[in-house]
Amino acid sequence: MKKILLLLANGFESYEASVFTDVFGWNLYEGDRSTELVSVGLHPVLACTWGYSCIPMRQLKEIDINEFDALAIPGGFEEADFYEDAFSEEFLTVIRQFDQQDKPIAAICVAGLSIAKSGVLNGRTGTTYHFENNPRQKQMREMGVQVKSDERIVEDQNIITSSSPETALDVVFRLLEKLTSKENTIEVKRRMGFTC
Repeated sequence: MKKILLLLANGFESYEASVFTDVFGWNLYEGDRSTELVSVGLHPVLACTWGYSCIPMRQLKEIDINEFDALAIPGGFEEADFYEDAFSEEFLTVIRQFDQQDKPIAAICVAGLSIAKSGVLNGRTGTTYHFENNPRQKQMREMGVQVKSDERIVEDQNIITSSSPETALDVVFRLLEKLTSKENTIEVKRRMGFTC
């Protein structure tokens, strides 16, 4: 069984987290049943964007990171205090540990800024939220990343970053394929109603 750590910062966007839980849930029941997703936070209760609350399955201090095979991080909103957790040393240390072990890391939208802030993308390629007059890609460049502004999703070795919430399902399916197989991913998509 391959374990995915869904790392949740306070202020995360619920849609971006739900695609991970749904796709890996479908794989557990309708796919090859080889994956398990565990939501982990820095607090017992997390505030999501848009007024939701979330109770993660585990607290970061309770887990052994070495038991996990991949890391998934949804983005969030500054107005919901996302960057307080997402830029904290505890959060960034998790990212560094996964990268040091060359394990897959998938970040949606502004979660790519956490990856950049950790230093693991220094000199490498990536992307983050891209919208006119928005400063996020500039911030990522200032953190030493070669930003690919014209790409929705960027893969650099073990790290997947993306440019908006719209990319979320594609990011998750890429991660599922890395952890299982192309054939299994196609079957999960088919069972979920996507045409392949």
